[in-house]
Amino acid sequence: MAHKKGVGSSKNGRESHSKRLGVKIYGGQQCVAGNIIVRQRGTVHYPGQNVGMGKDNTLYALADGVVNFRRGNRDRSVVSVLPAVAEA
Repeated sequence: MAHKKGVGSSKNGRESHSKRLGVKIYGGQQCVAGNIIVRQRGTVHYPGQNVGMGKDNTLYALADGVVNFRRGNRDRSVVSVLPAVAEA
């Protein structure tokens, strides 16, 4: 008598959909307030000037401008949005 069950549908169905994480707007690119800059799990990148962080660690722009990535304290990656200079 077999001691293993037949491997059928009971063993299937655990493929999860990809979460589409990563940088959405890169350094030097323009963004509008509300745009998502980075989707991440945990704080790989930290919010800087004019950048907010959602409860799932998503970074988003709080103002219009140009995205800037830099190294901050403890060699952390900090994302800022530098306001566009008004052309006169």
